[in-house]
Amino acid sequence: MATTKAPDSGRRSDRSRRAIHDAALALVGELGYQKTTIEGIAARAGVGKQTIYRWWPSKAAVLLEAFVDLNERAAEAVGDLARAIPDTGDLVADLKLVLRATVDELVDPTYDIPTRALTAEGVVDAQLGAQYVDRLLRPALQLYVDRLRSAQEAGQVRPDVDPETALELFTGPLTHRWLLRTAPLTHAYADSVVDYAVHGLAPR
Repeated sequence: MATTKAPDSGRRSDRSRRAIHDAALALVGELGYQKTTIEGIAARAGVGKQTIYRWWPSKAAVLLEAFVDLNERAAEAVGDLARAIPDTGDLVADLKLVLRATVDELVDPTYDIPTRALTAEGVVDAQLGAQYVDRLLRPALQLYVDRLRSAQEAGQVRPDVDPETALELFTGPLTHRWLLRTAPLTHAYADSVVDYAVHGLAPR
């Protein structure tokens, strides 16, 4: 007598989560964060809205997890660059490489739109803001800390420099220009930020 294999509920849940993630990112890109709703995400993903509410408390939480998943997949694609800033011995070249990659990401609507939505929502929702920092920002900023410490050990950065403060000399200007749209975000601007910042960090 033939036996029927029971459905894999775990695999089904994974497919549903991925569908919900993709739907949330797509709708935020098409409609904007304010017009995106749980009902819309559920309809696009082909699930009931009760399924979403079973896993997430809000659309912001859905978008955060979807964006974390998107970044993890992107990190797998780029490989080593996502795990560490290259250490070729040339601090300026290494930092320009990673800041140029950051510019490319920030001007890509795939990342720009959800990042803006989560940044804005994190201002009014402290819990979401803390999760956004812990899950996305802090790991990325740690790469700068590690690279600057390596440069200190090589004598390329003054020993009294605090890497956790110094990293903001690179990331802060890009974030400010991107967030406020004060001027175009370009590779040339990223290169200038590195040149100005490293000049101030170099041994006297």
